[in-house]
Amino acid sequence: MARSHSGARHRWVGPALVAVALASLLLSATVFVLAPLTSLPLYFAQRYFVLDATSLLFLLVINGVFLGISVYMASRVGTSTSLAKNILSRASLTLAFMVAMNLGVMANNLLLLWAFIELTTLCAAPLVAQGSAPAPHRVAWRYLLYSSMSLALTFLGIMCLTRSAYLQGVEINFALGEMAAAAPTVGDTWQHLGLGLMLFGLGSKLGLAPLYSWMPETYEAAPTSASALLAAVQFNISVVAVFRILQVFRAQDTGFVAYQLLIMGCLSLVVAAIQVMAARSYKRLIAYACVSSSGVIAIGLSVGKAAAYGVLLYVVSNAFVKALLFLTAGRLRAVYGTNEVKALSGVIRVLPFSGLLFAVGTFALLGFPPFGSFMAEMLILSGIVQSGNLIAFTMMCTMLTIIFVATGRSIFPMLWGPSDRQGPPITESWVTAVPKLGFVVVLVLLGVYTPAPISQLLLQVAQSIGGQ
Repeated sequence: MARSHSGARHRWVGPALVAVALASLLLSATVFVLAPLTSLPLYFAQRYFVLDATSLLFLLVINGVFLGISVYMASRVGTSTSLAKNILSRASLTLAFMVAMNLGVMANNLLLLWAFIELTTLCAAPLVAQGSAPAPHRVAWRYLLYSSMSLALTFLGIMCLTRSAYLQGVEINFALGEMAAAAPTVGDTWQHLGLGLMLFGLGSKLGLAPLYSWMPETYEAAPTSASALLAAVQFNISVVAVFRILQVFRAQDTGFVAYQLLIMGCLSLVVAAIQVMAARSYKRLIAYACVSSSGVIAIGLSVGKAAAYGVLLYVVSNAFVKALLFLTAGRLRAVYGTNEVKALSGVIRVLPFSGLLFAVGTFALLGFPPFGSFMAEMLILSGIVQSGNLIAFTMMCTMLTIIFVATGRSIFPMLWGPSDRQGPPITESWVTAVPKLGFVVVLVLLGVYTPAPISQLLLQVAQSIGGQ
């Protein structure tokens, strides 16, 4: 009785969350339409924040994904007792998370960006602790520990950059534009160590090997909305941080950085291929596919130049793919009550719409046409060939093929196998269907026809990280 009373009292929270998400997306879209790329960058708050091509692109992506997640949360309040009970706290933490995300991608100061990444972690940990895993608090603490360790390595890298600047007689300023202008053409050992530590720390936040183990466990244990926030939203602020580092130091000889990214990327693909074959949970399987995606991004960034545009397209596509898969997985769990693949069969007959969307998301995740991920992978592979790194090309093709076969072996019987459930198919509300269909439309547009303004925005960001 108390639970139903609490749910009724906070019935306004879900629609309010959707309204805020819609307003954020509309504001980002309005800025994109009205502010020509030639007028960027624009600085705010004494130049602590900047609106440039990078921040504008990721504002559109994270707020678009956030709208879909907020609609999912609002629609689940009526059917999920735990969500109805905790909707006010979850919505508050989610909004705080999104405020930190929006400010973080616009941060024009390396220390400020680091602080906002930490803030998103602090907001996400309590959300993870509300999951339905056997020990959600343990998972949340493990996530917090790994994130803190990763950010500590990143901060240590920043301190090494400070030491490098001091030894070379350069006045250190963590404003990104001024760092790029003041950075010496030839880096010393301290600077190389700093860049290496920063990329290693941020690589952990991206789920790159060797510090990747937090990601599958957290994504599987967290509530569906929190898994989507971590995979499709928070992931992007770490990507932005890596992009900012490349933008600041791209004028230097960063061959060692490319080598580090290449090793971490290839190792992540190997780990993902092995673990996908052993995965027994569809949420964990998606999580290991996310590790694979991080590996592809790292390899693409290590190549740079011709692959940079493909990396941008891949990052954007994966945000919508991950959101689509995790939100649909939440619907499967709500009906079947489990994440185990072997417990599900004939999903497409029981849940025709969700089953179809899960199949579409799986095809997009595996890089099938006509989705943006297919075009992105082709561009990255083309860039690798142009760079002459045939070992990386062979490694990436082999591991992606293994991941494709292993994923299909688990997912396709789950979707199209015989069903033991009786009764008519379960219908789904059009309210929850619209955001997911929107994600699919975006993925198809990115693969078939990218509107000129979006393409120009992607190209400008790609050029800023060393693309051609």
